[in-house]
Amino acid sequence: MSNPRGNTAKTAWQCFRCGLPLVLGKVTVTYMDNKFPVELFKCPGCGLVLVPEEMATGKMAEVEKTLEDK
Repeated sequence: MSNPRGNTAKTAWQCFRCGLPLVLGKVTVTYMDNKFPVELFKCPGCGLVLVPEEMATGKMAEVEKTLEDK
């Protein structure tokens, strides 16, 4: 998510590996040979991605179930 000035959004979360603050950026989520571009907070150093619990138990769980039912 970017603000109106085009700056990258930041969060209070820090990478447990690098200690760098996570920044919002594009990430490709892959599941069962399907790829989904999403914006998530990630580490600018090592690329570790934070998947919020609400997304993991909500939208991602719904998509997984839909793909598994096919």
